[in-house]
Amino acid sequence: MAIDNTVTISGNAGREPELRFTPSGQAVANFGVAVSRRWQNRQTNEWEEATSWIDVTCWNTLAENVAESVGRGTRVTVTGRLDQRSWEAENGDKRSKVEIVADDVSISLKWATAQVQRNEPRNPGGQQGGQGGGFEGGNQGGQQGGRSFGSSGGGQQQQPPAYQPDEEPF
Repeated sequence: MAIDNTVTISGNAGREPELRFTPSGQAVANFGVAVSRRWQNRQTNEWEEATSWIDVTCWNTLAENVAESVGRGTRVTVTGRLDQRSWEAENGDKRSKVEIVADDVSISLKWATAQVQRNEPRNPGGQQGGQGGGFEGGNQGGQQGGRSFGSSGGGQQQQPPAYQPDEEPF
């Protein structure tokens, strides 16, 4: 019997993704998503709301695309797997948390628009993780943003797409 550990959440990015690189050069981005639910209290007929904060970790190309595309307040849908991490705090207390290790992050088009820009593989043949398009624009804290793609640091220039501008990329 196979056990499926896949979860999907939709909510608003609570903070700008923080992009870092491991000593081996792998990109990792972390950000939080506020997932809210609203219901009517049957006893008081008042509307109530609760917000859960979910930490999300993205790796490799997804991490770089998320760092360039998602801003605080952006409505996102995250699909990935639940992962529990445990550690010991400086005072000796044992701590743990559950987070989502993302397989995919998408920007909601319900209240924003986005322009898809396909990225070329950054490490052909050896890249882990999926490839996909990045998003330009979108809802950046309630405004249509102008985040641009291009270099991923180190002064590298973005290469032109592998398809011709007048043909379908799919």
